[in-house]
Amino acid sequence: MSDENISYQPTDGLCYDPSEALYWDKAALHKEVERAFEICHGCRMCFKYCDSFPTLFDLIDNTHGGDVRGLTEAETDRVMDDCFQCKLCEVQCPYTPRDDHAFQLDFPKLVHRHKAVRGREQGFSLRDRVLGDPDAAGAFARASFGLANTMNRVSLHRWFMEQVLGIHRDKLLPDFASTTFEKWAKTMGKLADAPGGAEVVLFQTCYVQNNEPQIGRDTVEVLEKNGVAVACVAGLACCGMPRWEHGDLEGLRAQAKRNLERLLPHVEAGAKVVAINPTCSMMLRREYPELVAEEDREAARKLAEAVRDPSEFLWSIRKEERFNTDFKSSPGGPVAYHVPCHLRTQAVGFRANNLLKKLPGVQTTVVQECCGHDGTYAMTTEGFEPSARIGEKAFSAMKSPEARVWVTDCPLAAVQFEQHAGVKPMHPMTVLARAYRVDGFPTSTADGSG
Repeated sequence: MSDENISYQPTDGLCYDPSEALYWDKAALHKEVERAFEICHGCRMCFKYCDSFPTLFDLIDNTHGGDVRGLTEAETDRVMDDCFQCKLCEVQCPYTPRDDHAFQLDFPKLVHRHKAVRGREQGFSLRDRVLGDPDAAGAFARASFGLANTMNRVSLHRWFMEQVLGIHRDKLLPDFASTTFEKWAKTMGKLADAPGGAEVVLFQTCYVQNNEPQIGRDTVEVLEKNGVAVACVAGLACCGMPRWEHGDLEGLRAQAKRNLERLLPHVEAGAKVVAINPTCSMMLRREYPELVAEEDREAARKLAEAVRDPSEFLWSIRKEERFNTDFKSSPGGPVAYHVPCHLRTQAVGFRANNLLKKLPGVQTTVVQECCGHDGTYAMTTEGFEPSARIGEKAFSAMKSPEARVWVTDCPLAAVQFEQHAGVKPMHPMTVLARAYRVDGFPTSTADGSG
């Protein structure tokens, strides 16, 4: 054990910008990993969020006699691979760049850097490539004419997927829709021919595009009920998070460039960009400006300023005359609302909860615990069990008190709750869309007003 203390101050290896050569310097990265591990070992505030920190503390305390410098490369990989990028540690950490602290510690970004450096050195697995391209998976599933959905429920096929791709055989996988959200938008005449004329353009996300187009339809319906001119955009790609969570920077940049090319003209024409999934709004708002290629960064900054969560945007017009509380039905009674981690990291408040309380007779219980799904982590053989264990607090909190309706802004969180808690939450926009309908919920409003 060395007698020299590790300084908490940034080393000359500090870098969170992948456009800089220093970012890719393995020796420089090691300095920052060692410093970050020392800070986290001394603080221990984030012990409860994922397995990264308990694993780290156990290795330092029980294997290396309290010396961070004793960790091997394989042990460091283990700590980093236990991180599933919920980003709650960054939300709670007092030492971050966001708080302008001298330590400039951002653990999730450090994990991304570690995986990016490792990926550039070692390449990416077949599973990384498959899970990193949900649009390709969706296209393949549609080409199978429903066979993919059927096979995802066949034990032998799931065993094969586990052996070849490392996707856990017991993981509940969402069905693929027979038609995309974009095709629906085109049929309904909602695809923008050119920029201009729309107050909002929708970033429907790859999940809504390929798996649950109804969430996108409900979002359009709700916005239009509130006098918002909505347009949809052809040719959008996945936000890139599935690639970036494995460290695939070039894959992320390619998808980001495609989205920037299609969305920026609408932003420059004055439209806001409403991204349905909190992970995607986080990527567009917080990650793109720091991760895209240098030539795309100005465009990314403009896009980031225009991005909104659906509930965030709707809440912003609540004092305008067009804000519509003419609800025809209501879930009534207690509603359990789960706040996704990636919504919390954007620090925009719990606007869906504010909107739900506008419904007649509704009382909300807010659950802030992580559900444990976190991108593709819960799908993997090594992540399935920990994701269920980590999400247990959220599952329990949503069950008590007993609620008539469960709600979450994150569609993948809804899948996690469905599998491990027995109830699939609705998206806030789906709840509102149904509340505007007479037959949306069993409880009818007496006078049609909220």
